[in-house]
Amino acid sequence: MNELAVELNRALEGTVVAALFSDFGRRIYFPKGIVAQSAEAGKQAHRLNATIGIATSAGQAMHLAAIRDRFLGLTPNEIFAYAPTAGAPALREAWKKEMLDKNPALGGKLFSLPTVVAGLTHGIAVAAELFAGKGDAVLMPDMCWDNYRLIFEDRLQCRVQTFPFYTGSGGLAVDALRAGLEGLGTARAVVLLNFPNNPTGYSPSPAEARAILEALAGRARAGQKILALFDDAYFGLFYEEGVHRQSLFADAADLHENLLAVKVDGPTKENLVWGFRVGFLTFAGKALTERHHEALGQKVMGAIRATVSNCSQPAQSLMLQAMRDPGYAAQKQEAFGVLAARYRRARALAARAPAVMRALPFNSGYFMTFELAKGSAERLRQLLLQEYGVGTIALGDRHLRVAYSSVDEDRLEELYTTIFQAAQKLAR
Repeated sequence: MNELAVELNRALEGTVVAALFSDFGRRIYFPKGIVAQSAEAGKQAHRLNATIGIATSAGQAMHLAAIRDRFLGLTPNEIFAYAPTAGAPALREAWKKEMLDKNPALGGKLFSLPTVVAGLTHGIAVAAELFAGKGDAVLMPDMCWDNYRLIFEDRLQCRVQTFPFYTGSGGLAVDALRAGLEGLGTARAVVLLNFPNNPTGYSPSPAEARAILEALAGRARAGQKILALFDDAYFGLFYEEGVHRQSLFADAADLHENLLAVKVDGPTKENLVWGFRVGFLTFAGKALTERHHEALGQKVMGAIRATVSNCSQPAQSLMLQAMRDPGYAAQKQEAFGVLAARYRRARALAARAPAVMRALPFNSGYFMTFELAKGSAERLRQLLLQEYGVGTIALGDRHLRVAYSSVDEDRLEELYTTIFQAAQKLAR
């Protein structure tokens, strides 16, 4: 094992981070190589800097005007130069401030400066490889994004275990989460929660959020070392009053010494920049200090350096510029209003579903899901696509996901009416 990895492991010794590390997590480190030496030179080489492998002219990155002219308000270095491995410092600070504004429960709590990752999928993958490996159990709800299995099962060879997302009455099955954790004994455990949920579009009520946190705390008190991974891809898109409006990360940040909370979020959905591929990875734990966060941050940087090296500089620069724009908050609120109107219309239409299908509870995000009383979701998807020219997503045998976010409000009735017609035709 590299001596730098040994030093980082020593710095984290005795913490829940060290107890949760996968073999890769223990081995990885950020090398004192080209990137580290170039960063040092960037601060101290006041005469000439011959470190980083880019071409410059008069201190700015060389570039083609055909590309430069497509950007307004950014310097060449803000467009063309490499970004720091952990992300642009100003953007990281701006996202941390916004995270505090959106999650007052984080006030006064110690958590890491968000690290920039190449989209939320990359953030989940980095957290996964640091803390999960071959044969490790990863607990998640049965209603979940299909890419989780690709990351944990197929890429890392973990054992994905699921628990029912809903109770029989339609609420969140917190008892099933608790039972799933108990089933793992007191061994280390990874639990992944995603709210608003993809594919259901459901977020917990305040009471359900408290119950989730108590379930995690109870297992941590029992000695279980827990990595609580919160996928907040659709954070903020809450359309009902009776929804918990802060990330569970905010309360989990200092829940118990045996729990490490990880927040994966970003502007992808919140700021309508799906193709930017910019996300953030943030850590917190009750007994962790700044020194621990720094050591863990070096591990994260090593994982980034070993894969994508660094994340998109122009995307980060544009995001920072947007966040500083006086119209930023108002524009976000306007976009939220459009999505909220689509949600309300979709909710009214989904209530008209025929007896052959029912809408699962939803209150937030981009999606809702139908459960079929009979028939195959894949056959329904194919029928909708081939005979009606309508695209939907089949999940397993019985569930059909509908992204109402991607359909204009004035065409939602057409969408839902077509789905109902196809489902009834298939059921005959």
